[in-house]
Amino acid sequence: MRTARNLLFLFSLSSMSVGQPATAPALAPSSAAASSASTAPIFADLDRLQAAAAQSNLDLGHMRIEKWKADSSSKQQAQANADSVQRNLTTALPALIANVRAAPLDVSAEFKLYRNLSALYDVFASLTESAGAFGPRSDYDSLARQLGVIDSVRRDLGDELEKLTASTQSELNQLRTQVRTLKQQSAASSPPKKVIVDDTAPAKTSASHKKKPNPSTKSTDSSGSGQGPAGGSSAPVTKQQ
Repeated sequence: MRTARNLLFLFSLSSMSVGQPATAPALAPSSAAASSASTAPIFADLDRLQAAAAQSNLDLGHMRIEKWKADSSSKQQAQANADSVQRNLTTALPALIANVRAAPLDVSAEFKLYRNLSALYDVFASLTESAGAFGPRSDYDSLARQLGVIDSVRRDLGDELEKLTASTQSELNQLRTQVRTLKQQSAASSPPKKVIVDDTAPAKTSASHKKKPNPSTKSTDSSGSGQGPAGGSSAPVTKQQ
């Protein structure tokens, strides 16, 4: 059931918001001045939302759900919705509003507030219907007025969030294009790498080796010195008378 899921969401968000600071980092003076024109409408909606939240909290405190003309189960469900709405109005919602005030161009801050208002509206609307069906007319009228303000702010915030998302996406696309262009320019302007070879360096020479004499030539010379032309003995020949 959608209302039950939103009720659980409001309870968990309210529990997480207890003890947390309701402020966010402020914008620099130059950034705040530059965005003042575009963020003026959202500040007016936040003022309306804070006023409606304060009045709703007072109206819920004055309600006597136990006196409604309804069965016990319906009264218990209405009381649970009323308690959940009050916790959200006093704990989670003020912190989310403060975050958007501090950073009106922050997509994340606006989205968190928008999501909370959507869940708050569903539970608040269910409680208002129960007040109209079982409670006095005054309870229904007071809740219906504040519910209308919350719904109006929720719709305005949704439109603002859509425009902010489109603007942020456009800026992101421009940055991507600039980065891609810079990379291309850097690659085109960088000279190609050159490999320099030093041709003046002396060539390496191998160590010189003495030529060994040919063994066959040496043996021939030595043998030729002791033999005649015909290869005979070198002994003298005796002349006969």
